[in-house]
Amino acid sequence: MRPGTWVGVALMLLLSVPVFVQEKGGEEETGPYDVVVEWPQALPGHDGWTWGSTAGVFAETPNKIFIFQRGELPVLPPLTGPLPGGGGHIPRRLATAIQDPRWEHCLIVVDGSGKLLDAWTQHDKLFKRPHRVLISPYDPEKHVWLVDDGRHQVFKFTNDGKKLVMTLGVADQPGDDDKHFNRPTDIAWLPDGTFFVSDGYANTRVVKFDKNGKFLLTWGKKGNPPNSGPGEFNTVHGIATDNDRRVYVSDRSNSRIQIFDENGKYLDQWPNIRRPYHIMISADQHLWVADGETNKILKYDLNGKLLYSWGTFGGNPGEVWGMHQISVDQDNNLYIAEVYNGRAQKLRPKKQADPAKLVGQPLRVALSDQ
Repeated sequence: MRPGTWVGVALMLLLSVPVFVQEKGGEEETGPYDVVVEWPQALPGHDGWTWGSTAGVFAETPNKIFIFQRGELPVLPPLTGPLPGGGGHIPRRLATAIQDPRWEHCLIVVDGSGKLLDAWTQHDKLFKRPHRVLISPYDPEKHVWLVDDGRHQVFKFTNDGKKLVMTLGVADQPGDDDKHFNRPTDIAWLPDGTFFVSDGYANTRVVKFDKNGKFLLTWGKKGNPPNSGPGEFNTVHGIATDNDRRVYVSDRSNSRIQIFDENGKYLDQWPNIRRPYHIMISADQHLWVADGETNKILKYDLNGKLLYSWGTFGGNPGEVWGMHQISVDQDNNLYIAEVYNGRAQKLRPKKQADPAKLVGQPLRVALSDQ
């Protein structure tokens, strides 16, 4: 082949290869997502007030998202003084740990654009410190469960919020028997409706109930770092179950996740997870962790191997401070409730995002049941 022919072949090959423009800079702070700004929309007629410490968010569909917050707070100037412990400034949407709220609009429902659909203001008086909002993936009626650790109670409502159908725990009466909680935090279900309550900030146990709310058993005791043993807890902050009926428990202040069978037999632990605030197992059987100290979302396989992480601290859109609950809708939008920034955020998958990096789809009620 003549020398000039090689040049021609090379040019043809170069022209046949797609050219991709490489963006410069950036730190992938929001991972595979773009932030949906100004979401949710401000509540109409609430000038001078903003979101309180936002503890819970749950996406039933892309157009029906529940937000559970600790009342409302006065709007403050953009910078309000140094952060607790020094460094930076408190965002204008403060946590209730810093300023008292007015107990209104604790549970709201918004659509995909963030517009208010409903507000369960008739139930505001029930709440003292909202903690989680959930729907069982096995419930075709899609009851809404609310955990309030300040009242020491768990509530089960019809999906529209018009009827309270079950209450567990006794209002303002902490305890550790079969009828009381002491600052409960989360719920996880098995396919037969059996459920587990992580209990909690003051108690150090998991409580198992049948589908009707009948107490079945409990396990766990107090254990402090660095010598906390199997089945010992310090801040039982979250709970999840997998397809093999194993129970994963966020042992937050011991910086680990412990795994048990459904009757409380210890199986394993994953150490060195700084502050697992919320854990969820996706339908493809990966465990996702919202870490409240590193302010990252972490993806693990069910052997405890870290596969991916992203996230950064701050109060700007896309940054996080105190990720307390995460949720994913059917369009792969991610929702984050932040207790310290006092807001819920919506993040939309980037174009051509790697599906393995998106927070996985949760288990949901079977399509035949909807």
